[in-house]
Amino acid sequence: MKFQLAINMERMDASLDMREVARHTLDMVQMAEAGGFDIVWAAEHHALEMTIAPNPFSILTWWAENTSTIRLGTAVAVAAYWHPIKLAGEAAFVDLISNGRLEFGIGSGAYQREFDRMNAGLKQSDAWQHMQEMLPVVRALWQGDTEHNGKFWSFPTATSCPKPLQKEVPVWVAARAPITYDYAVKNNCNIMSWPLTRGMDEAQTYMDRLNEAVAANPGKKRPVMAMMRHTAVYDRKEDWMSPVRAAQRQLSQFENLFKNLGGVIDGFPKEIPLESVANRAEYDPQMLTTNLMFGTPDEVIAKLQPYQAMGVDDFIYYASMGYGLAEQKRSLELFCRDVIPAFR
Repeated sequence: MKFQLAINMERMDASLDMREVARHTLDMVQMAEAGGFDIVWAAEHHALEMTIAPNPFSILTWWAENTSTIRLGTAVAVAAYWHPIKLAGEAAFVDLISNGRLEFGIGSGAYQREFDRMNAGLKQSDAWQHMQEMLPVVRALWQGDTEHNGKFWSFPTATSCPKPLQKEVPVWVAARAPITYDYAVKNNCNIMSWPLTRGMDEAQTYMDRLNEAVAANPGKKRPVMAMMRHTAVYDRKEDWMSPVRAAQRQLSQFENLFKNLGGVIDGFPKEIPLESVANRAEYDPQMLTTNLMFGTPDEVIAKLQPYQAMGVDDFIYYASMGYGLAEQKRSLELFCRDVIPAFR
């Protein structure tokens, strides 16, 4: 099993200095490179302090200049917010200046709130169409001159400037629905999956969908399957509630954004009081500590082994959940020191 890191610049409130957050994020990326991680991922989100990522390629350029071996990925570039020529060129530039380290993740986008501001009138549930039109156009632009006449974009002959250094840039899509697994297999895309806070049965469902898609497309290569979980490693078992509290707060803010409930003040989403939500079971402390990658090093190793056994190729360590900066660094240090060697 290989390991990847998803890390955001994030603030849960205005008490953290943005410069400190930026320094911390880069420190985490450099620790991951030294500790044996293969890929680090930057998101794309707009007007939200909990994920400060207005352009994932700017973030990757920053990381590229301060690392040497770790691969650099977008998780994900939101197709509906880009023009194909600009997206192809930005991505290719990162590949150029990183000496061929780009991993290109593309997706539909998560929050209706963002679509209301970035592509007014577009429903989040319809945005997969933009992604499926965008990806083949970007790939064609990377190869050379192409023109395009599509549903969402049309342009005369153009090409990507610069071109990627890699002959074939690895492409990733975020997948939960069966149709997306089928699309990934048909179009030579690797897969990122996220069971959110659900149990191993959800993870197995995603593996089943991958296997069904591979079986339905004979002759197509099996994609790399990566699975993401919130992760926190700590020294003492009695510290288990600290990451749980952080996850509860972040999850309530995510619920606000997913349901477009409003109450985002100066970029900070309001938390939903736990007593007011219908799906309170999703915030249960025992469930969270069982299903998420929380624990001492030995506990985390034991939790990871079933993922490896079911065929997960890469584990994505999701570091950003409003956990304290010192705790995040200690967690990553323990993971690199004690957990990764158990899977080498």
